[in-house]
Amino acid sequence: MAALASAMLTPIAMPKERDVDGPEAFTLYTFGDSILDCGHYNPHGLHPGSLLLRNDDRLFPDFKGRDLLSAGPARLEHRARDGATVADLAGQVRAVLPGGPSAALLTIGGNDLLRGLAADRGPGIRRFADSLNAFLKALPIRPVLVGTVYDPTFNDDSRNFLGTDARLARANHRRVNETMAELASRYGHLVDLHAHFLTGDPGWYTRTIEPSLRGASEVRRAFWPRLVSAATALPKPGTAGARPGQ
Repeated sequence: MAALASAMLTPIAMPKERDVDGPEAFTLYTFGDSILDCGHYNPHGLHPGSLLLRNDDRLFPDFKGRDLLSAGPARLEHRARDGATVADLAGQVRAVLPGGPSAALLTIGGNDLLRGLAADRGPGIRRFADSLNAFLKALPIRPVLVGTVYDPTFNDDSRNFLGTDARLARANHRRVNETMAELASRYGHLVDLHAHFLTGDPGWYTRTIEPSLRGASEVRRAFWPRLVSAATALPKPGTAGARPGQ
């Protein structure tokens, strides 16, 4: 799998049709919310997982050759769903039977904040952390790359759309992202979408909080280096690797 990571770093001309099946095909799983399931928010139907699998060279020529299919056989299991909260993750992983080299992407927490955690003054975030820990512990896929929750207000309180005091909402947003960082260090790797999106502009969003077409590509951009790095640690097909949770 080190060869896969090496190839992922170098653009390779590949035909559009490619056999993606077989025991050596790399499988990319997506879990979570609309940060990963945002294809219906742009006219091309593209989302971060689809771009990681196969870049659209016409729309994003700077990523030509930097996708999984440019490195070898690969497939996408897209299970993230718009609107999902941490309580929905167990349903997304149902019937997942990984075989061969694989990795998972996870974004979660934004809808939990929107549905009450932003105003939490009690144990809500602790319950969120416990639920997320249980999901990650049971997830039969390693590595897992965990994205933080971005901030469409760009740290500008005048853009606050929550109806919650901005100081409390920001404190709870920070606590959710600290939870993501802690659990990512335990089960996989952190991808700091929050920090990356603060370098962007409102055009990275649509409908206030959703990734636009450019935003979908920027989510992909943030995950890509970690995905390349994680691939070097994957066991080759037919060899023993660390068990999930180890």
